[in-house]
Amino acid sequence: MAKRAIAITTSNFDMSNPLLDEFRSDGWEIVRSQYGRRLTEEEVSELLASDEVTGMVAGVEPLTEPVFSANPALRVISRCGTGFDSVDQEAAARHNIVCVNTPNAPAAAVSEMTLGLILATLRRIAEADRLLRGGTWQALMGSLLAKRTVGIVGLGRVGLRVADLVSAFGADVIYYDPNVATAEYDRMLSVADLAAGVDLLTIHVPLSNETRGLISREVIEALPPGSIMVNAARGGVVDEEALVDALEAGKLDGAAMDVFDQEPYDGPLCGFENVVLTTHMGSYAREARQLMESEALQNLLNELRRLDAGS
Repeated sequence: MAKRAIAITTSNFDMSNPLLDEFRSDGWEIVRSQYGRRLTEEEVSELLASDEVTGMVAGVEPLTEPVFSANPALRVISRCGTGFDSVDQEAAARHNIVCVNTPNAPAAAVSEMTLGLILATLRRIAEADRLLRGGTWQALMGSLLAKRTVGIVGLGRVGLRVADLVSAFGADVIYYDPNVATAEYDRMLSVADLAAGVDLLTIHVPLSNETRGLISREVIEALPPGSIMVNAARGGVVDEEALVDALEAGKLDGAAMDVFDQEPYDGPLCGFENVVLTTHMGSYAREARQLMESEALQNLLNELRRLDAGS
């Protein structure tokens, strides 16, 4: 049994990353998930316990109180990504487990993905593609991003990049973020106030107790007729049932969703031609992925070395 082991549980990790050699030179054995998918609570617990893992590069598997209780050797969780919604941080703190993430690396990829979803929805690109593949040649009238008012929920690393990107197309930007004040864009005092004044609403906040359901039925009902909603943040932020109702009523011109409350998704949004759906791939660009993995490994290495120095 390895006495110094780290685990890599995120799927499709590049095991040729040169930082792994630094772990080996420090005496760490590297344990790799062989599933190639998101692990269950039981599977991740079994993997950690099998080699008394001290640190891990984590994906989106559930890291919970039972996992921590069953694996007392675990001391560091390094998320390959931004969100901690799959990690019970309070339980981690009780077990003296350090949690770190990679907030910088995914920003460019997620913001570009958001822009792609916006343009695909406005110009009805996915609809035209489906028609053509089905044997129908039909030009679909779309809309321009220029001169639209785009509302951004969350003006952090990704939200600010999205604001700058859509501004370059000639869109006006307003935003809601109680933690960010900038003179560059106008800030609204509530999400409902923001929604009422936009043509397009895009969401860029992490999932937490405060943000779950933030885009509520009230917010969706406040959107003007003919508006569009885009979510490349986390599914639990949006009331999906209210979104479906708004689409069924014809109130919205469309929507684009990269994330869902339950993933993999196979729900009623799949039935709308004017909805673009992707498979939680906002940060899944080759260059961004390489940066995320390297940042996650470096964070883990730094924390393990810090713990070694203090022992």
